[in-house]
Amino acid sequence: MSEERDMINEVPGSSPEFRTELAEQLAELAPEAIADGKIDVEKLKELLEGDASDTSERFGLFWPGKKRAMRAAQTPTTATLRPDKENSKDWDTTKNVFIEGDNLEVLKILQKHYHGKIKMIYIDPPYNTGKDFVYPDNYKEGLETYLEWSKQVNEDGKKLSSNSESEGRYHSNWLNMMYPRLKLARNLLTDDGVIFISIDENEYANLNKLVHEIFGESNLISTLIWKNKKGGGNDSKHIAVEHEYLLMVARKSSVVPKLFVQHDETYLTRYKEQDSFGRYYWDTFKRKSGKQYYPIEAPDGTILEFDENGNRLSWLRSEPRFKSDLAAGETRIIQVDDKWSVQFKQREPAGKKPRSILMDEGTTSSGSSEILGLFGKEVFENPKPSTLIKFLASIVTAQNDIILDFFAGSGTTAHAVMDLNAEDGGNRKHIQIQLPEPTPEESVAYEVGFETIAKVSQERIRLAAANIEESHLEKLLTRSRPLDTGFRTYTLADTNFTKWRTDSDIDATQLEQHLLDLRESADDNATPDDLLTEILIKQGHSLVEQIRDREIDGLSYKAVVRVDDEDSEEDTLVLAYLDEHAKPTLAQLREALEVKPAQFIMLEDAFQGDDQLKTNLAQICKTNGIELWTA
Repeated sequence: MSEERDMINEVPGSSPEFRTELAEQLAELAPEAIADGKIDVEKLKELLEGDASDTSERFGLFWPGKKRAMRAAQTPTTATLRPDKENSKDWDTTKNVFIEGDNLEVLKILQKHYHGKIKMIYIDPPYNTGKDFVYPDNYKEGLETYLEWSKQVNEDGKKLSSNSESEGRYHSNWLNMMYPRLKLARNLLTDDGVIFISIDENEYANLNKLVHEIFGESNLISTLIWKNKKGGGNDSKHIAVEHEYLLMVARKSSVVPKLFVQHDETYLTRYKEQDSFGRYYWDTFKRKSGKQYYPIEAPDGTILEFDENGNRLSWLRSEPRFKSDLAAGETRIIQVDDKWSVQFKQREPAGKKPRSILMDEGTTSSGSSEILGLFGKEVFENPKPSTLIKFLASIVTAQNDIILDFFAGSGTTAHAVMDLNAEDGGNRKHIQIQLPEPTPEESVAYEVGFETIAKVSQERIRLAAANIEESHLEKLLTRSRPLDTGFRTYTLADTNFTKWRTDSDIDATQLEQHLLDLRESADDNATPDDLLTEILIKQGHSLVEQIRDREIDGLSYKAVVRVDDEDSEEDTLVLAYLDEHAKPTLAQLREALEVKPAQFIMLEDAFQGDDQLKTNLAQICKTNGIELWTA
């Protein structure tokens, strides 16, 4: 049996355990700090002598509940995502994802596959104005908190809708909400990835300190100022405020490449000449100030070293560089108005550096106009304009990157990504996460049938897609790959597997009895798609895998395939048998494995206690180089 167990992989029941992973990394780096399987903190301090703080007095951001918020980021979840094909668009072909659920739980679920794969994150979180805070911070059981919230009332029957300034922990509540989400978001970024966070003056100071702690002070690239109003301003008592902030934070600022914004066409008209290296114009090599002093000999022997006033001439580049450029034709000496002029080829630039003040990237008014134009009614208040997000994506993402927004709101980020792809031919993918926050009964959205903001967001994506396809029709016809305007919808849900629904505080004896009492590992209400989705998520597969139904020797299977775009052939990556009520025969399983999948998955209870069947299956898989997984 021990040999059999070595051949069988068990699907993990929860998202990654970051505290355990951190301990393992410390053990690898400093094995001498491990005693009896635990970290010896005092020994670790000795090893870090000189680098470890030896005082309790230190600079930082502290607030009530911070330790609990830190634990919330590290505590794994057993929750899953349930596919919702009915509310999706182009399910079979799209690479975009829309998730309805509490973003704290969802960010944990995404850790397995999307860790280090997101190039850009944009979020527009609640600004904590006293009216818009809707995320409870009861971390004891994250999923239960979400499910309780989604019923719109707490355990006392009160609606959960705002974080009033009368609350004793007004700022602390907001920080407790933001800390674990930003901590998990950082894990998802690529090394050169960037997160943009919109905020106003209510929590700007606290957010600034928070990103310093989570990302490191050196990784705050810039605070951008977005002019969000054209004239006017809000009702501030003393100053008419017409801007918001955008914190631009990197996972590792040292590897973020140079950022460029395209010059306008008027500026580029000066680059009128062209050679094999691109467009250029001839610019003067002489500089008004500098330290590059040396004589240059003109074709007629004239020495160019002093100007008409007797001042030494300063040149753009060093003398060795000048000579090599002259030989290569990159520099020339010609007569202009009977005087010798030294010139060099000024090459067309990749672009200019983005500016910290965003004056022309749309306003809240233009964002509202977009909503009105799509829906015919203002179903969402104060949305960000898609032009703002499109600008941010254009300076930090390449054409195949993934962009995440876990406060999706009205779906502006999805709109912006589709529009940018339509304009530059890109294939960026987007992931949207939105809580099913109820629309107020007196709101326009509720009146026209949108009961939650998530439903507004989904419809916004559909309407924006149709608008983009119409307005960019000619350009889209020339694309090598169709523009992806679809999205797969998933909803946050409790695990489909009964054996994983255990309280983490339960003792070993109780847990053992609980497992013995279980007759079936999977929920009878769960569909094969539900079960497969959860297994794939917890194994580390993406949310956009290509799934096929397969019928083999009278049994139904689910297959994950990889499609070769050139010849349309499909390789089977995963084959899964998910019916625990019908035990397959060994002959049937042998027939299924002729497909030669990389992995074969089978529900534990489908064996119905037949250890010989399990052992034989394990041997067949080992012989054929197939990974065997049970759940």
